[in-house]
Amino acid sequence: MWVGDARIFFLPQLMECGYLSETKHVNRHISKRHTWECCVLNGKRESMFKKILIANRGEIACRIIKTARQMGIKTVAVYSDADRASLHKSLADESACIGPGPSAESYLNMDNIVHAIKATGADAVHPGYGFLSENADFARRVEGEGVTFIGPSADAISAMGDKIESKLLANKAKINTVPGHEDAIYNPDHAVQIGKAVGYPILLKASAGGGGKGIRIAWNDKECREGLERAINEARSSFGDDRVFIEKFIEQPRHIEVQIIADKYGNTIHLHERECSIQRRHQKILEEAPSSFLNESTRKAMGEEAVSLAKAVGYYSAGTVEFVVDSSKNFYFLEMNTRLQVEHSVTEYITGLDLVEMMIRIAAGEQLGVQQKDVKFQGWAVEARIYAEDPLRNFLPSIGRIENYIPPRECSTVRVDTGVYEGDQISVYYDPMIAKLITYGEDRINAISRMRKALDAFFIRGVRHNIQFLASLVSHPRFISGDITTNFINDEYPEGFIASNLSLESASLQVVVAAAIHRTYQDLESQISSQKKFRNYHVSNDWIVVLRSTKYPVVVRPESGGFGVVIEGKKHVLKTVWKPGEVLLHGSIDGIEVCFQIEREGIAYRITHGGAQDDVMVLTKRTAELYLLMPVKKLPDSTNFLMSPMPGLLLSIDINVGQQVKTGEPLAVIEAMKMENVLRAERDAVVAHIKVQVGDSLMVDQVIMEFE
Repeated sequence: MWVGDARIFFLPQLMECGYLSETKHVNRHISKRHTWECCVLNGKRESMFKKILIANRGEIACRIIKTARQMGIKTVAVYSDADRASLHKSLADESACIGPGPSAESYLNMDNIVHAIKATGADAVHPGYGFLSENADFARRVEGEGVTFIGPSADAISAMGDKIESKLLANKAKINTVPGHEDAIYNPDHAVQIGKAVGYPILLKASAGGGGKGIRIAWNDKECREGLERAINEARSSFGDDRVFIEKFIEQPRHIEVQIIADKYGNTIHLHERECSIQRRHQKILEEAPSSFLNESTRKAMGEEAVSLAKAVGYYSAGTVEFVVDSSKNFYFLEMNTRLQVEHSVTEYITGLDLVEMMIRIAAGEQLGVQQKDVKFQGWAVEARIYAEDPLRNFLPSIGRIENYIPPRECSTVRVDTGVYEGDQISVYYDPMIAKLITYGEDRINAISRMRKALDAFFIRGVRHNIQFLASLVSHPRFISGDITTNFINDEYPEGFIASNLSLESASLQVVVAAAIHRTYQDLESQISSQKKFRNYHVSNDWIVVLRSTKYPVVVRPESGGFGVVIEGKKHVLKTVWKPGEVLLHGSIDGIEVCFQIEREGIAYRITHGGAQDDVMVLTKRTAELYLLMPVKKLPDSTNFLMSPMPGLLLSIDINVGQQVKTGEPLAVIEAMKMENVLRAERDAVVAHIKVQVGDSLMVDQVIMEFE
């Protein structure tokens, strides 16, 4: 079949569920249905690259390696000292060390990366996202070495990757932009002056920023001054560019972006939109494609403006034009990301195109052979970002060893993009993303339903993670209805995420599972020879399940393929092949497919499902009566101490011994995973002792200062 001048090679629509293991680490396939149904690029095969160096790490490096391997192209991984045992290093054909752990000395070190390019003989470089992906000087350096940069031209990166200049160009092209001040701001007094002129609330944004770094919201003069300093510092450390500008913060907005792809011959198309409104601290958490909010006329208009903007600067390769959309579907140009986006996976799912492959072919000089009318989307895709962070402690970063890593099984409707494996380390130096979980469905509800099931089956231990929080989000009635804005998390979780406050999907599900696994353990223990010496030892069928201080009398008996559990006169049937010691219980309850995470915590079973995690006990009637009378152990009083909530580098201490501080006053700043975290006083107090010094590396719960 032919589309225009491009020959289309249709590949199998679907692949069976399963793994494609090539190393002992996690190495998953990317389904052909997910990423491409056809090659839509035209050109000479002999011009294709022989070896691509990936100037990045983690998930995106692994993602690029997979497509390059499918295309028969060798890959080179670069790694820091902290990434010597990384997955992306082990998957690549070759690897080269580029420096110490800090990104400024490794993944942001152009000299070291250029040296690696020369040493390995790579003829092309893919920058991934983050780090140097939107650095025009890096693109020029690469091209100056006679090596192809897989991305847009350096001039396009300068023009569109710079948020200040891109807004000026958009204004010139008569594209509606968010009101603001386009020049870089360094002086707090100047920032306050502009903030008042634009009108609070405002956004202070790093010009070279991305990934939520270097962004602060200010609602008043005080927050404007403090936010400017934080944004400048984060911009400098994350991007090597400390320019910050101001724009009006539009309240109750949606964040919707349009994926574009263009070749070097002036052919530019868009691949429809992605809804990215579910954010925390300006960091996207859930993305989906398409957007349930847009109608066809708005979708068409946004796509056309995105293409027009790209054409205005002669853009080629993959890029994303981001818009903020108000409740009346008025849309304003926000910025353009001149690189591959983290959330490109959902676009690949609904279009069937491999964006990484398209980028590689365009860089090799091949022509885009598909026209806008040929691009259709089918179905719905949702992506959840799995982060190493603790939702119960205000989402503070978590570092350490991943002791258990069991992702959901991949198939045609479930995809896991990751850069870690069981036993891997989450480092303090880099972004805390563990994996991306993507699900596909015939419609939005179907895709969300599959996401809920996949999150239930994603088991990670050793580091804190946000899977429970994600499960809560995708089960939230407001999210399911599509009534979302970028304020969704602040609106619905004003006190933060509290797992114990989550309502159970159905208490009977947890009760059934707890009763069944307890009976399984009882059956196992009855087979132990030492137990047989006690004549009175027998396996009981009658128990009291204690869940959230509520008692549920149950009767549980084995049945063919599972158990029958009677709760308050109603019988439920659990079908499962679960065995003691397994952390995942797959099965069905009353014919409905379920997955529960099971762990033993003392005399309780820790059961996780649907975002809720509960310690459930199965007791005799008398034991249950006595247990509920037990006093609750009080936690030690730590109100007289300021403790580090995360591992990180102490950047500053803003007060002195003997100084009186007020509630909300900043006390110290800790840098962790490229983000600056301000610790504030939780009450009025007087500082008695300061236990650490600026520049110290802090551990979790290390005492920073003591109050009188």
